[in-house]
Amino acid sequence: MPIILLILAALLLTGCDTIVMNPAGDIAKQQAQLVTVSTLLMLLIIVPVIALTIFFAWRYRKNNTKATYAPDWDHSTQLEFVIWGAPLLIIIVLGLLTWISTHMLDPYRPLSRIDENRPLAASHKPMVVQVVALDWKWLFIYPEQGIATVNELVTPVDTPIRFKITASTVMNSFYIPALAGQIYAMPGMDTTLNAVLNKPGVYEGFSANYSGAGFSHMRFKYHGVSTADFDAWVAKTKAEGGSLDRSGYMNLVKPSEREPVQRFGGVEDGLYSAIINRCVEPGTTCMAQTMAEDAMRVRNAVTKKEMEARICTPNDSYVALANTASKN
Repeated sequence: MPIILLILAALLLTGCDTIVMNPAGDIAKQQAQLVTVSTLLMLLIIVPVIALTIFFAWRYRKNNTKATYAPDWDHSTQLEFVIWGAPLLIIIVLGLLTWISTHMLDPYRPLSRIDENRPLAASHKPMVVQVVALDWKWLFIYPEQGIATVNELVTPVDTPIRFKITASTVMNSFYIPALAGQIYAMPGMDTTLNAVLNKPGVYEGFSANYSGAGFSHMRFKYHGVSTADFDAWVAKTKAEGGSLDRSGYMNLVKPSEREPVQRFGGVEDGLYSAIINRCVEPGTTCMAQTMAEDAMRVRNAVTKKEMEARICTPNDSYVALANTASKN
């Protein structure tokens, strides 16, 4: 019966999408390797413990009269060393792996390579894509190309991409399993993800954080194409798409589900900055301006206090004059 269950489980797992463990991007590949190594290290403890549990239960069962009976046994130095030493070593190794990978796979860290065989110059300039999580769709702005899309992301393969990510209303999560791990998109904040895609193809992207009624349909297609195909796509989008300005964004930001792909051949300058600072709507004060004014008021208040503290009172002047006279 157990063998039948194992075979059935294996057959069911053959239909699973294994893109997380077989990704198309270098960052996701390194993350998959980290998961594999960590799992194998933990199995070094889990498998022996399960095997010994079954062995002890069978060997020391009630009707096994050949098993050694030692009711007064209570200690073994060798056994204690194995029980505590092996897990301790594995915890140390896992800690080192976690510390190293946390720094090497930091989403804000600029890429140092295209893949394991192709290093990247420190002076390289990645392509920037600005991502906005809307209710319930994704807006992608290409500031260098001057275009934008809704629910469609296209980038050239083997090209480092720097995603600048924010949200319009509620917190969301930007996730393309084939490219890299998920990263949160939050209103009024700008998060960063550096990644590179190494294999051409069409991949799935979606929100990994519940954000309301249309969350389950908040998906998009990610197209990895050659540089020539990307340039052709940009030219076609510029020729056929309309323009996205602030008024257009205000219409786009309204909640909607199953939004079809849209392309914009032009984007108003400073739109992404206005989205982050929550001042797209005319007459709204930007967060950056409010914070700058608050900082100025605090600075002026501190300066005023310092100036007041430096003003001598008549008594202070008398004491200073008396001290000078006594020294002379």
